[in-house]
Order: sequence, then C-alpha cells, then structure tokens
Amino acid sequence: MSRLRNKGWVLPASLVLALLFTLLPLPQLLQPLRPYWLALVLAYWVIETPDRVGLGFAFCIGLFADVMFGGILGEQALRLVVLTFILQRFRARIRFFPLSQQALAIGGLLFNDRIIDAAIHLLAGEPMLPWSYWWAPLLGMALWLPLYVMLDSVRLGKRGR
Repeated sequence: MSRLRNKGWVLPASLVLALLFTLLPLPQLLQPLRPYWLALVLAYWVIETPDRVGLGFAFCIGLFADVMFGGILGEQALRLVVLTFILQRFRARIRFFPLSQQALAIGGLLFNDRIIDAAIHLLAGEPMLPWSYWWAPLLGMALWLPLYVMLDSVRLGKRGR
C-alpha cells in the first residue's frame, strides 16, 4: 500500500472548517485580528497539491465564500485567485523553504491580500477598513506553522506520539 493513503476528504473538510472559522462570532475588539482562514488553508493546498487546487478551484471557492458571507460578489474570488496565482508561480521555491521562511512568505501574501481588499473597497465606494485590520496578516503568519503541521499530519496520516 502506498505511503500516501487516499484521504480525499481532507481537502473539502479543511475548507469547510476554514469557512466555519470565518463565520465564528468574535468580540468587536478582536474582529480586526481575524485571520483569513480560507486563504491560509487554500495556500497549504496550493503548495502541497497543485494538481488538485488551481486558479479555477480558488475562483469557485471564492465565489462560494462571497455568496456565503454576503459581501461584494467576486471580491474573495479575486483575492483568492491572486493569492493562488502568486503561490503557483513561486511554489517550487516556497515549498522548500523552512517553515519559518514559508510563514514570512505567507505573511507577505496575506499583506498583499489586504492591499487588494482595500483597493476593492475603495473602488466600490465602501468605507475603508480601520487600520487595526492590517494586524490580521501578522496573526495569519503566526498561525501558518501550526496550521501547516496539522494539515500535513492529517493529509499524510502521521500520528503524534
């Protein structure tokens, strides 16, 4: 039997959990610190299984999230496609970085995502997000290591001892 068992349920389950974490209510004070869970989980899958997760997949997940959260239709789709495109372009380098350097790259991508989000809000004539929302990419960067290790262990079937 192959070392990599067929665990096709891990990808959809992780995306559903990311969507649910995004829906969890937070106190108003912590709301700006909410990491972009969907982008973090999608980034893991783009890096580890690029044959299963690509631009079309990111676009569909983004549209689903837009409908689910009631935001501007296409906003999250655009943000996730840009993130996926950059990750696909630099996947060969990022994949072999140590996890600490991967976290820095993911932090940069999440910061880029905030810039795209701010531009979309500006173009749509919506009020700009407060400055405190710029802290979320740092939290996402800090969460990359535990998220990566957890998803990797579930995907590969490793058990902690």
